[in-house]
Amino acid sequence: MIGTPDPKWGENVHAAVVLKNGASASEAELIAFTRERLAGFKRPRAVTFLAPEDMPRNATGKILHRNLRELLAGSTK
Repeated sequence: MIGTPDPKWGENVHAAVVLKNGASASEAELIAFTRERLAGFKRPRAVTFLAPEDMPRNATGKILHRNLRELLAGSTK
């Protein structure tokens, strides 16, 4: 989950999801799942589904959060 710019609150929680092969889920299902398990300020307000090759990673496989934030901020405009 990444913080994306929000005009009212400063930042909103945005989830980037890579589904496993054969798995399916909708944005509403994931938000409902988090509603039962996370505090309100920690819950994502939006969900973006990415292909595994679209998730920005470094050479060792760690997620590049700055690049992901830029990618998601562009998708919310």
